[in-house]
Amino acid sequence: MNAVLARLRGGLVVSVQAEAGSALDTPETIALLARCAAANGAAGVRIEGELRIAAVRAALPGLPIVGIIKRKHAGFEPYITSTCEEVAAAACAGADVVAFDATARSRPGGAAVADLIGCARAAGVLAMADCSESADAVAAAAAGADIVATTLAGYTSATEGRALPALDLVAEIAARHPFGVCEGGIGSPQQAEAAFAAGAAAIVVGTAITNVDALVRRFAAAAPGAQFFRER
Repeated sequence: MNAVLARLRGGLVVSVQAEAGSALDTPETIALLARCAAANGAAGVRIEGELRIAAVRAALPGLPIVGIIKRKHAGFEPYITSTCEEVAAAACAGADVVAFDATARSRPGGAAVADLIGCARAAGVLAMADCSESADAVAAAAAGADIVATTLAGYTSATEGRALPALDLVAEIAARHPFGVCEGGIGSPQQAEAAFAAGAAAIVVGTAITNVDALVRRFAAAAPGAQFFRER
């Protein structure tokens, strides 16, 4: 088995990302959060952006990094690593795995799922297919993706409103592919356990761990002074 997959199997990947405009949104801070995740048991991290990937790679030379590039393209819905150039950029920055939008939606330049997987292979990294539904996962597995994930379940127009985490989709993927990942909607250790019970080879957790902005807003909203804060 690939050494990176061996490291990730049965483990937690922490998605270390910050909201745009957040005080946390610097490469140095993302690297610090990644170090904290690694020190407390994370098997890997998911990092967005070339500068942040490079900063985390420098801070944690041996930790598996799932890299992505988020970029909106006019006239196209996919925005997570949707071109071969973005796959190459994430790999060049230091990612071991590059995750990409594996939905059936059209991408800039017309790249198909198989094309993006080929670009990852050419860059010497593993390809992780971020899927939204069963058809995406079937196609990604057939195209040779190294990892098939539920990342975009609930985040496309066709899947909006579906229950998360997508445990049913995890089970479908596990029946078809040796390395299915549950990503999206895991908010507690109990849900993490349920994802593994459904057949996930690994899980990705982000907001529940690293989105400090969202976590503070939730608690602040319950405080008596919340209205005063909003009116400032």
